[in-house]
Amino acid sequence: MEPRNQTAVSGFLLLGLTDDPALQPLVFSLFLSIYLVTVLGNLLIVLAVGSDSHLHSPMYFFLCNLSLNDICLSTTMIPKMLVSIQTQDQSISYAGCLAQACCVVFFAVLESFLLAVMAYDRYVAICHPLRYTVLMSPRLCLLLALFALFMGMAEALLHILVALQLSFCAHREIPHSFCELAQVLKLTCSDTLLGNVLIYVTSFISGGVPVAGIIFSYVRIVSSVLRIPSSKGKQKAFSTCGSHLSVVTLFYGTGFWVYLISVVTDSPRKMAVASVMYTVVPQMLNPFIYSLRNRDMKGALRRLISGSESLL
Repeated sequence: MEPRNQTAVSGFLLLGLTDDPALQPLVFSLFLSIYLVTVLGNLLIVLAVGSDSHLHSPMYFFLCNLSLNDICLSTTMIPKMLVSIQTQDQSISYAGCLAQACCVVFFAVLESFLLAVMAYDRYVAICHPLRYTVLMSPRLCLLLALFALFMGMAEALLHILVALQLSFCAHREIPHSFCELAQVLKLTCSDTLLGNVLIYVTSFISGGVPVAGIIFSYVRIVSSVLRIPSSKGKQKAFSTCGSHLSVVTLFYGTGFWVYLISVVTDSPRKMAVASVMYTVVPQMLNPFIYSLRNRDMKGALRRLISGSESLL
């Protein structure tokens, strides 16, 4: 694969979710609402955990990381989409496209590994409750968060190194509302075999390894809970995992849905809609899942909101 001077590449055109002018205001309003709800909901989670000393535990430390990551992932895509709709300018620079593609990869991989780390935290809490504070020490929690961060950075760096080796043809239209390396590869004149292999391998690692860790953790959790004699004890143990399991199901369930869409349809527009929903809907719903299913979180949010009202 011969490298090419990429300064000759002026940029790309993001075709978005629809080319119907009548639907543009609806799409703009929908994604503006999604973005505002995502940012506000996840910020409330972060503020509630930070302001309540009862929530200063490993579980909520990882939840804060997840909320901040959800804000960043949504910010990587939605503001650019909204500006494009508002200005009717679908162009994105070459550097901007690569930066967006790598940021999406980074935050998506980070989310995947954070969910796996949170599953491990729940495993330790239920299967080794007496040693929980020792096993989940602040140092280990920090190392686990840094490991998730490193995996996201490593995959994003690999993707950008692949993209920097590409040369492009005259066709510059990406049938998406954000830059994705798989779509960029379709526009290149270079040999894409290595790039596609790397994408599939890294996707398997970033998806398969966390999923395997989550499955292992929950198999051990279920096995441990079933040995609890009282039904009340079983219910309490499962309730501590309910929110995380719901978030995991939503994240990987929508990801599997996107994969099915790609298999059964050749429509670029349908793929674009599916990909956007996968990268914005879980991030919007995560705060609601944790606040509605978690009694401690609901209490912290009530105290935060009532404290804010008293200041006003």
